[in-house]
Amino acid sequence: MHFVHESLPQRVRFAPGDAARGVEAEIDRLRASRVMVIAAEAEAALADRVTSGLPTVLRHADVVMHVPVEVAQRAREAALANDVDVIVSVGGGSTTGLAKAVAMTTALPIVAVPTTYAGSEATAVWGLTEDGRKTTGVDPAVLPRAVVYDATLLRSLPTDLAVASGLNALAHCVDSLWAPLADPINAVLAAEGARALHEGLPLVARDGAGLPGIELALYGAHLAAKAFASAGSGLHHKICHVLGGRYNLPHAQTHAIVLPYVLAFNAPNAPGAEARLAAAFASPTAVGGLSALCRALDAPRSLSDLGLTEAEAEAAVDDVLVVVPESNPTPVTTENLTALLRAAWAGKDVS
Repeated sequence: MHFVHESLPQRVRFAPGDAARGVEAEIDRLRASRVMVIAAEAEAALADRVTSGLPTVLRHADVVMHVPVEVAQRAREAALANDVDVIVSVGGGSTTGLAKAVAMTTALPIVAVPTTYAGSEATAVWGLTEDGRKTTGVDPAVLPRAVVYDATLLRSLPTDLAVASGLNALAHCVDSLWAPLADPINAVLAAEGARALHEGLPLVARDGAGLPGIELALYGAHLAAKAFASAGSGLHHKICHVLGGRYNLPHAQTHAIVLPYVLAFNAPNAPGAEARLAAAFASPTAVGGLSALCRALDAPRSLSDLGLTEAEAEAAVDDVLVVVPESNPTPVTTENLTALLRAAWAGKDVS
């Protein structure tokens, strides 16, 4: 057995109802005194609860999905103009992504407080969008120094968004099993993350304010992100990044819709991954287990429901082909990738 696995240096706190004290402790540990709080307007009340005791010198609410470069530049300029020495991000993947964009050029430490299951807080992956193209990369400078998970902050997350965000996290598990740097440690993290998400998300869908489901889903999302951070980006994420950057589709919903089609595409040629996922889903097959979960969650089904046209889906094929990882278990061609995107556009049943 030969592989190289890298574990990222990061403190993680799980503490329901204790986010404010957790964040204060991390700010003290970093010996910071000039805090930049990044939180979208929709998260303002949550951000107030979490950051009221901090030495905040800047509140920044200019958060945009997929982090356009001009939005990143405005945030960077604001951080420098206010001489901040730490960033506290309170929000989902777009908020964390903006904090990372600032850290990438300023080397400022981040304390992340997630309010969705996006998982960006546990990776050193950044993403920026310019002229309809989303570019991603890896930089140790953007990895948050600490993450404070507080399940009570997700009680107000709308059920449809919680479902989509949770399936986005599940996509990290699935892609980690065949991404370029997939290894046995990633596989263990991904399988346990998938099990926790499979168990937790139906609880969240039934009772969006119930802590047992939220905590399970957060735990699973964190493991999923750790696996993804090490394994890298596989076919699923390459497809979703192209679609999101090119057509400005909603991030979590796009991942939720595309995931079953990528799993069905790769599972026949990835028996080890298929077996792990089938066990995690307590199902005879991985595809059947994921399909049953999506039905139980009333998950988003088709890219057409997001406003994408069939022609737009097909037009993305060439952009995806040039970024397909060599490690993908099923050889990708123009024909089979077009068929995959057409099926995702139409919401065809894959079970």
